[in-house]
Amino acid sequence: MGLAALGAAVPPANAGSARAQDAGASAGSAAGSTTESGREAQDGTGARALIETLSARLLAAPSATAVLEAWCAERGLSPDPRIVAVRVPGPDKPAGAARRERLAVGPDEPVRYRRVRLTCGSHVLSEADNWYVPSRLTPDMNAALDATQAPFGHVVRPLGPSRRNRSLTMLWRPETGGLPGPGEPLFSVEAVLTAGGVPFCEVTETYTGAVLIQGER
Repeated sequence: MGLAALGAAVPPANAGSARAQDAGASAGSAAGSTTESGREAQDGTGARALIETLSARLLAAPSATAVLEAWCAERGLSPDPRIVAVRVPGPDKPAGAARRERLAVGPDEPVRYRRVRLTCGSHVLSEADNWYVPSRLTPDMNAALDATQAPFGHVVRPLGPSRRNRSLTMLWRPETGGLPGPGEPLFSVEAVLTAGGVPFCEVTETYTGAVLIQGER
């Protein structure tokens, strides 16, 4: 299973990675097995195996939130393996012309921005930037995204969304020596969420070394 950019040339830093669609093709077997994810990340090789298992599951699933909750329970990261989306304050990031094109909206259509840290217990597993089209969600969904710590995946679950992966980029390399710290970026995923073939959100997710922690199970 490789770690690479999807549908684009891989930058020099990622030249050793296979295409991410190969990862998606092998994800079914990875998702159904706990062999790799049960290994301790005692060295770079063990950490790499865990990263590849998690990234394959993310590429194959319609909901990153559901994958993280299952991972949290499997790794024993918290007695309550729920994912909580903690808002990160800061200025809005405009969607930009290219992102608006991917979302199939015109220059005047409102696109909202939401940045969160996805946590399981005390562990920050990822940071996510969401650009979403509020007119394609229900009023209750928009209210939940504005006022609660519910993860985006939980809020939009009634839409039955699908994920179209755009890229998976490895940010940490085992050859650098040592193990990544819990706050160190491991890899990032870019995806577009659709419902009934209509895009309604683009997300950039950066996963951290906290996903490698082995708690009590």
